[in-house]
Amino acid sequence: QVQLVESGGGSVQAGGSLRLSCAASGYITHHHLCMGWFRQAPGKEREEVAGIWSGGGATRYADSVKGRFTITQDNAKNTVYLQMNSLKPEDTAIYYCAAVNYCYTWPGKSGFSNWGQGTQVTVSS
Repeated sequence: QVQLVESGGGSVQAGGSLRLSCAASGYITHHHLCMGWFRQAPGKEREEVAGIWSGGGATRYADSVKGRFTITQDNAKNTVYLQMNSLKPEDTAIYYCAAVNYCYTWPGKSGFSNWGQGTQVTVSS
């Protein structure tokens, strides 16, 4: 089991920036760990935002955030970050961190077995 704790959410105006952090603890297969950020807006399904695996060597982004968000990983701290720039009102959602061990390729949302409690991001126009 991987325990995940997110932080860094908040309220910003459109065009602003936030950085989310996700600290992982517990049993972690460092070189075969997939981690991702997902978000869920009211009345909508949870959607993928960004993912990172292969020790940070591979990343992927949803089309809606490409060029604005950056996911990075600090292996020494077992922490994944999501730098969010040029935020838009449509980015407003609860952001969740997720992780899965023994992961060799991107598993998709249903493949993640460990989830954080979520952190609220609100972007006002």
